[in-house]
Amino acid sequence: MALASPPSPDFRSQTTCAAPSPAPSSFSLLQVEGRHTVNLLKITVADLIVRTGYQMGKTPLLPLFAASLGAGDALLGVIVSVSTLTGMLLKPLVGVLSDRWGRRVWLLGGAGLFAGIPFLYQFIQSPESLLALRLVHGLATAIFGPVTLALVAEQAAKGSAEKLGWFGMARIGGYLLGPLLAAGLLTLMPPVEVFTLIGALSCLAFAPLLLLNFQKTQPSKRPPIHTQIVQALQAGMRCPELWVAGGLETVVYLALYALKAFLPLYALAKGVDIVTVGAFFSLQELTHLLCRPLGGRLGDRWGYLPVIACGMLLGALALALLPGSEGAVGLLALAVLIGLAQALIFPTTLALFGSRIPPQHLGAGMGLIGTMKNTGKVIGPVLGGLLVHWQDFSWMLWTMAGLLVLGAVGIWQFVPRHALLSQDLFPEGSGD
Repeated sequence: MALASPPSPDFRSQTTCAAPSPAPSSFSLLQVEGRHTVNLLKITVADLIVRTGYQMGKTPLLPLFAASLGAGDALLGVIVSVSTLTGMLLKPLVGVLSDRWGRRVWLLGGAGLFAGIPFLYQFIQSPESLLALRLVHGLATAIFGPVTLALVAEQAAKGSAEKLGWFGMARIGGYLLGPLLAAGLLTLMPPVEVFTLIGALSCLAFAPLLLLNFQKTQPSKRPPIHTQIVQALQAGMRCPELWVAGGLETVVYLALYALKAFLPLYALAKGVDIVTVGAFFSLQELTHLLCRPLGGRLGDRWGYLPVIACGMLLGALALALLPGSEGAVGLLALAVLIGLAQALIFPTTLALFGSRIPPQHLGAGMGLIGTMKNTGKVIGPVLGGLLVHWQDFSWMLWTMAGLLVLGAVGIWQFVPRHALLSQDLFPEGSGD
């Protein structure tokens, strides 16, 4: 009988975005899954293009351009970080609006900002005007980030951590390719011309985005927009997984961005050459890139929270050992450990939250997660600087390692007493 057909309830739930049918066949379900896979590939390609261009414009291009305009050290730091502040403030609102009006218009709008704004750098004549343009440029990530994550997460509930892991490779690929491409181009042309090439490169992202196959949904009666915003934010804030996933990511980014800010100075003081420092961060992101799908798959198979806890403990171990590392080999080995920790944590935290937030508020939820993540990115270097000033670099790293340990311990203390202990989140008793 139809009730005994192979598709399970979990599999059916991951295709709710398809047009409803009373008794879908195995073939039709496979068609839906195939469409989701093709969409995931298109989104990943588009994200790789725009993220590579964006990272080309950040390091080392942006500091050099700001310095050429006469920006001092303090103002230069603000110029570099102000785009992150834009995302921190606007991602939840963009997520809500994408839930209401659909993902397509926001994807194309974000891509338009990625492609168009780089052409405006040729008109910048002062550090103050560059600061204003960077503030606007941050809108691109504020729009594109939560919308793409929501679109990937809603493609399928089962296996979403692995899908997010594969998608995250595009963003990490941008971190790897962007600085290398920008550095090479700077040997051939001035910074303004590099920005123009970034705009031309980013225009290529429209090709996969325009080919996305969005499933038509039945129109539904919507509440007033201000009511939907309040409802979406309330739905996210009442979801314990949001606070767990967002809080853990905030702690991790506190540590990572404090490390990025102060490791170069510490390494140079110890006689480590700057090439090795650059190799440290490249190897860290390369490990993260290669192991991210594996981390997502482990989260799907063994439970999200246990894998997150293991990643945080691994990251804490690497940070604690950094002050005692000797030579390039020891430093690079710890870079691999940090990259592996990131691969275990990040796709799994997003899947943890994405599996619980109501589908109609998924974009808003991803925006809230993005805000919490950006909070860590902004506060991390500031807190790290205070700790270095108060004690030294070693104490700063040990403090950050301690925060990661507290996060991992908090998982084990929190889970047994709350609804997060379920078959989906914990391996024991799972029916899968």
